[in-house]
Amino acid sequence: MKLAFFGDVVGRSGREGLAEHLPGLRRRLALDFVIVNAENAAAGFGVTEATARELFDAGADALTLGNHSWDQKEALTYIVREPRLIRPLNYPAMSNAPGRGAQLFDAQGGRRVLVINLLGRVHMDALDDPFAAVDRELSACPLGEAADAIVVDMHAEATSEKMAMGHFCDGRASLVVGTHTHVPTADAQILDQGTAYQTDAGACADYDSVIGNQKDEPLRRFTTRISGGRYKPAEGPATVCGVYVETDPATGLAVRIEPIRIGGRLAQTIPAVLSSQAA
Repeated sequence: MKLAFFGDVVGRSGREGLAEHLPGLRRRLALDFVIVNAENAAAGFGVTEATARELFDAGADALTLGNHSWDQKEALTYIVREPRLIRPLNYPAMSNAPGRGAQLFDAQGGRRVLVINLLGRVHMDALDDPFAAVDRELSACPLGEAADAIVVDMHAEATSEKMAMGHFCDGRASLVVGTHTHVPTADAQILDQGTAYQTDAGACADYDSVIGNQKDEPLRRFTTRISGGRYKPAEGPATVCGVYVETDPATGLAVRIEPIRIGGRLAQTIPAVLSSQAA
């Protein structure tokens, strides 16, 4: 299978960037399934039905969330009606969090893709253990048996926690990819037992910014320690950041992973298969 995962969509710029670039990427890379992290899609904080629909219309098959899942209160009811919207799996059972933290999707050709969203615990909200939560899910839906591909979005602050999750899932997932820090890392690799991994996919955002936000307010807080108002998403052209993965049809494990960066300010990086076609 050919899969793509795109990092945190930040505000209108990120949504417009994805709408501009994803349809062409989907066609030219012959993508079977596309996942997008949408937890910053609505003015930088959370997701609404309208912003989610923009991302689905652009070509996303599933949306994951993170620590801003419920910043837009309508998400609490929308997620119940929209099975393609996935919140972190490791909410405590007693929280009665709406929606689902994992979902098995039907992809092209009768294949099945399991999408799992996790929230880290280092410098993040204190949820249940993400390692125990993903272990239960992977045991219940084994790769190569119940699912043809499995993608784990590890929404976390700490690089070490993301890396640990990659190795914990190695051999049991097609891709483990980090989100939340909005900066694409340069460590795309296939781990020892066949799981593709990248510490952070980056963001779909204007990179003339501080992690997707207009620069004035973050600079004010860092230099004066005084808040002057809410963070606001930067509104220049977005760079669309993500990862491209190909899997073995027999095992569901990765045979290829490459970063995607297209548009905006960052140096352009697109999968070699697309570069060769363009040539």
